[in-house]
Amino acid sequence: MDEQHTHPAGPVSGGLDPRTELSEFLRTRRARLKPEDVGLPDFGRHRRVPGLRREELAQLAGVSVAYYTRLEQGNGRNVSAEVLDSIARALRLTDAERSHLTHLAKPKRQKRKPAARAQQVRAPLRHLLESMDAVPAYVVGRRSEILAWNRMAAAVFGDWGLLPAQERNWARLVFLNPDYRELFVEWEQKAYDMVAYLRMDAGLHPDDPQLSSLVGELSVKSEEFRRLWAAHDVKEKSHGVKRVRHPLVGELTLLWESFRPAGDDTGQSLVTYFAEPGSPSAEALRLLASWGADARQSGADATAP
Repeated sequence: MDEQHTHPAGPVSGGLDPRTELSEFLRTRRARLKPEDVGLPDFGRHRRVPGLRREELAQLAGVSVAYYTRLEQGNGRNVSAEVLDSIARALRLTDAERSHLTHLAKPKRQKRKPAARAQQVRAPLRHLLESMDAVPAYVVGRRSEILAWNRMAAAVFGDWGLLPAQERNWARLVFLNPDYRELFVEWEQKAYDMVAYLRMDAGLHPDDPQLSSLVGELSVKSEEFRRLWAAHDVKEKSHGVKRVRHPLVGELTLLWESFRPAGDDTGQSLVTYFAEPGSPSAEALRLLASWGADARQSGADATAP
């Protein structure tokens, strides 16, 4: 049978609506599963919806169809951790997706902070950045804001200190700045990652008006962002490989690691880049380090105002 996708009322003032986010997240996770993925028969032409039907998902999760339908319509009140775990298993969610589902279904009550309050980087963390003179590194905060960076990060990615404070934001750079489309060899993967990170942030802070404003701006200005945002994919920053086209030393293949300071609840991460020892990319980084300020200006002590 056809399904009606009922969406709750619009977002709370200045933020994203957690009920709508929960509804769309569950619907998109269900739509990506095929019956054969979970051992169910596929009746082909008789199937009018993508992926699993609600009743099939409810059966797999061991809950009633009415209960699951209420949850998918955004009503997560009083849902237990056990039920969420069963639904997560049925949907075959990743660890990041499980965490996101929990935040959407059972949001924490948080005191609203002043919207204009800047994110601050602790002095010891800025000093650490300054001491890493051979490793590109920066601190990224909520909403993908670039808060502080060292000389090598400026040499590789460009001097963010030359940009207006509002533009020191990875999502804006990736989707709205054509130089960064050229910088990343696998730009599409970088774009996907940025949206997935923002989705995780939205699950944690659905009442953040600045995040809502950023999403609105990018949705208006970038069709690619709209498409990726509608997919409701989520991802945690961890580690990986990035290839960049540098105007002075050519293509670099860099490994990156993301670290969350222990006991830190600000949402900030220290991201570092390095190359395989003895590789052409390692030699290119050495050259950039030796050129110093001539390569690009440093922004090690900069923080978002």
